[in-house]
Amino acid sequence: MSPKLRALFIVPVIIILFGFTALAQEWNPFASLDGRSHEAHPPSYGMVRREIADQPVILEAETPAVEITVTVTATAVSTGKGVAADFTPTPLPELIETTPVTPTVSPEVYALQLKVFEELWETVRENYLYTDYNGIDWQATHNEYLQKLGSGLSDDVFYTALQEMVYLLGDDHSVYLSPQDVAEEEAQFSGNQNFVGVGFLLSPVPERQRATVLLTFPGSPAEEGGISSRDSVLAVDGQPVLDENDRIRNIIRGPEGTPVMLTIQTPGGEPRDLTLVRRRITGPIPVPYKVITGPGGQRVGYILLVTLADGTADDQVQAALEAMNAEAHLDGLIIDNRQNEGGTDTVLRGILAYFTGGQLGSFTSRAAERPLHVWPEDVSGSQDLPLVVLVGPNTVSYGEVMSGVLQDSGRAYLIGETTDGNVETLLGYNFSDGSRAWIAHDSFRPQFHPEQDWEKNGIQPDLIVTANWDEFTLETDPVILAATEHLFPGAGLEK
Repeated sequence: MSPKLRALFIVPVIIILFGFTALAQEWNPFASLDGRSHEAHPPSYGMVRREIADQPVILEAETPAVEITVTVTATAVSTGKGVAADFTPTPLPELIETTPVTPTVSPEVYALQLKVFEELWETVRENYLYTDYNGIDWQATHNEYLQKLGSGLSDDVFYTALQEMVYLLGDDHSVYLSPQDVAEEEAQFSGNQNFVGVGFLLSPVPERQRATVLLTFPGSPAEEGGISSRDSVLAVDGQPVLDENDRIRNIIRGPEGTPVMLTIQTPGGEPRDLTLVRRRITGPIPVPYKVITGPGGQRVGYILLVTLADGTADDQVQAALEAMNAEAHLDGLIIDNRQNEGGTDTVLRGILAYFTGGQLGSFTSRAAERPLHVWPEDVSGSQDLPLVVLVGPNTVSYGEVMSGVLQDSGRAYLIGETTDGNVETLLGYNFSDGSRAWIAHDSFRPQFHPEQDWEKNGIQPDLIVTANWDEFTLETDPVILAATEHLFPGAGLEK
């Protein structure tokens, strides 16, 4: 059975939805930069989430390579199998070696494991963006992991080993997903979150030993309890929210109807304890928005985008633009991409279309080039709306491409800090056991400044302004204040 190709653009960022009932002792190899965490912990962000064991698996076996055929599909995003969808991830944490085991598996299981291993290795050999495999000996890697495979492994150890093998490519993007991860990823792409928790999206802040709230889900225990974006979680049931590896502890999740005590701190405030009751959260990852009024009466729209992986994000942006313009037209717009981890090609193009159009760049692989062409769609005057995009180190993958394209075309002014520099496009390959690998396949070249290397240098904002997300409210954030100042020189910011 040949692996079926699927296109995706994965970002270097972690988002763990705390509370996903089926997820325990898991981690996201995309988690690097900020180890972002999300209550449902969906792998649709390209997150691989399985703890790697302690010691290497040393086994012995020789087996022939399995011949496979890779079929590349089109570019449009879809939740259907074998359809292209571009997405983005975060640099992976350091690997811990796997534990030696002596599993007993049937000949049929061993044959399938061997086939999937060869499919994965061959897919990377034939399709990986970098022909030098980022400096590693891919044939030697094959021999090493074939030895680890031996005469068969338990499922957990087998999938961990393949995750390790892809991780060794070192591009902070490519990732391997087990069949369970793939099922969760499909749900994420469709915008169907379904998990038990308190309903917020968190991002670890190891340097200050906390996790900051990026957003809350509407109607969730977190929202009803008064938790807001930019609040910090310091502790859970009296334990520090981050573990010894600076990852968010799994203890926020738990059975439906059970209480959890969180120690919360709002920027400028004192820590407070808040007890919430876990319940089931469903629906898409929200796109928060707000109209900010300047002292001159200007109506400034603010949209927060934390991901382009949710298949409803572009529709939510459209709805936000329509809602903010319903009472009176906006005078300017701020799109906050500082926590945008990237997502799918369809969502990227959909959002770009509200503000610009035409050929905006190209994706280049080993032997081909495909254009990023967008057909413009005006939403309540969005095509001519003065636009500022906020960026920073947590802006990655398609979050970077979106921001950079709007700057490169002259459509938006960028404020913040230099982005991560991880703009590879991943293509997804489905294997015989239902697992999937997202492999770096393309890099991006901007249309109007093709000499710029966003992968190497990140995207440079027009104005450098630094501010820690968890230390300011929306009203006091220096980056947002700078954005309103750029839109309306001499104007301040009111609630």
